[in-house]
Amino acid sequence: MWCSWALVVGVAMLAGCSSGGGEPIKERDLPERITVSSAAFEAGGTIPRRYTCTGENLSPPLRWSGVPEGTAGIALVVDDPDAPRGTFVHWVLIGLDPATDELVEGTVPAGARQLPNSAGDAAWTGPCPPGGPAHHYRFTVYALREQPQLSGDADPGAAVEAIGAVATARGRLVGTFGR
Repeated sequence: MWCSWALVVGVAMLAGCSSGGGEPIKERDLPERITVSSAAFEAGGTIPRRYTCTGENLSPPLRWSGVPEGTAGIALVVDDPDAPRGTFVHWVLIGLDPATDELVEGTVPAGARQLPNSAGDAAWTGPCPPGGPAHHYRFTVYALREQPQLSGDADPGAAVEAIGAVATARGRLVGTFGR
């Protein structure tokens, strides 16, 4: 009996480590003033394969509105809170001009900086969940009162925390993808 129990606990611990990025990211309460949308998928809808690891792995087009006056910069974080080992950060983009109101598919605007994601790449890493139920992917646009002070090799969790610390508002679009 003891061996069976130890085996069950061991398998459960390994299952939690199969993929993902780490601990759940704690978010600061912020006003949800920004509206985020995509021409590629509806809120709550399925993210097209083109933007995932099973397709062309391009970042999807995004648009936003409602950025408060006086905003010094915009940041974008794309994450998967359903990842087995905690929130997996797919993309961190900072230094977006506050006058910017969109991202074109597969591009990073001039002056913006990509920081490492949970895969360790300073780039877009599209949805790529393990088999099972679809995961939720949060595209969160932050209005910032100042640019966060982050090194180019900042840990994704620390980057999201630093962005949240200087954010004055946010907006979010959630899409799903499963394999």
